[in-house]
Amino acid sequence: MSSTVKPSLLAQTKQDLETIIDELGERPYRVKQILDWIYTKRVDKIENMSDVPAKLREKLAEEYTLHTLEHISVNGAKDTTQKFLLKLDDGRYVETVLIPANIGDGGIQAERRTLCVSSQVGCAYGCKFCASGLAGFTRNLRPEEIIGQILTVEKISGEKINNIVFMGMGEPMANYKNLDKALDIITGQWGVNIGARRINVSTSGLAPQIKLLADRGQQIRLAISLHGATDEVRERIMPVNKKYPLKELIDALRYWKTHSKQKFTFEFILIKGVNDSFDQARQLAKLAKSLHAKVNLIPYNTVEGLEWERPALQHCKDFAAIVHKAGVTTTLRNEKGHDIAAACGQLRLKQETAEGIIEAPVKTKK
Repeated sequence: MSSTVKPSLLAQTKQDLETIIDELGERPYRVKQILDWIYTKRVDKIENMSDVPAKLREKLAEEYTLHTLEHISVNGAKDTTQKFLLKLDDGRYVETVLIPANIGDGGIQAERRTLCVSSQVGCAYGCKFCASGLAGFTRNLRPEEIIGQILTVEKISGEKINNIVFMGMGEPMANYKNLDKALDIITGQWGVNIGARRINVSTSGLAPQIKLLADRGQQIRLAISLHGATDEVRERIMPVNKKYPLKELIDALRYWKTHSKQKFTFEFILIKGVNDSFDQARQLAKLAKSLHAKVNLIPYNTVEGLEWERPALQHCKDFAAIVHKAGVTTTLRNEKGHDIAAACGQLRLKQETAEGIIEAPVKTKK
C-alpha cells in the first residue's frame, strides 16, 4: 500500500471511531450518526454526511477516506452467479462472487444471497489446482478492502447480502489480523450486521489460526480445504500439508470442537486421477466421521493455465455415495459459475496479464 493512501473509515470498529471522535473533541453521539451514514444509508463520500457538522466532515475527510474499490466489470446474469472484478487503490485487482440461493420445490427461490469474498491479492500457499496463486502472492487485503467488497456488490447488484464465505482469492487465515478486524465490523450490529452463523471462513489448514478463530467465541462456521484424505495425496497438491500435516490439522480441529457449537465442513475438490479414487473416499469418510464433520464434494472447476481435469459426473456421484453410506453428511455441489470463469482468481489473472502487471502463467504439469 502506498504511504499516501489515507486510512479508511470502513476499517474502524465502533470503539475505534469513539476514540477518533473523542480525540477530535466531538460529542459521543456523532459516532452513531457516522456509522448510520456508512452502514445504513451507505453514503459514498464523507462530505455527503449531511447532518454531521461541516467542520467535522472536513476534519474527517482530511485524515480518512471511505470507499477504496473501483468496480471494473461483472460477468453473469442477474438471476445466476455473478462475478465482480474490482480494482484496488494500488492498481491491483480482486474478484468476488455473488451466489444466489438454489430454487427449491415449487420453483421458489430462497432469500439467501451469498458473497464469496477475497482476502488477499494472489496467494502464497500454492495449491496446485488453484488459479489464485498462479502469479504468486502480492499482499494482504486491508479490512476496508474486505468489507468494501460487500458494500460494493450490494450497491451494484441491488441485492442484500446475508451470507458471507471467505472462499475467494487468498488464504484468509494467513491474513488473520485483518480478517479478525473485518469480522468485528461485519458481525457488529452497528456495522454490516451479518450474524456470525451466516459467515463461513475457509482455510487450507493453518492450524494455529484455526485455534485463534475458535477463541473469538462466535459461532462462525469453518470450512477446511482438505482435498486429500491422506498426507501422501494432500502433499501432492497442497504444499501447506508439509508445514501442517493431517495430525496437526486434526488436533486444531479437535480444539475447534471444544470451543464452538458449529460443525465444520471438509471441502474436497475432486480431481481426475489425483484424489478421486474410491480408497480416498473411504479414507475421507473415516476422517470425517471421527470428527463429526460434514463433507462438501466439488467437481474440479477447470482453470486456464493448469492441466487438471474433472472426473465424470457419475464417478463423482459414486465417490459421494461411498462417503454418505459411511454415515457422513455429504453434499455433491451443484456447481455455479463454471461458464463465467468462477474459479478463484481467473478474472484477475486475465485482467492483470492484459495490462502487463503480471506475466501469463505457464501451464503446470501434473
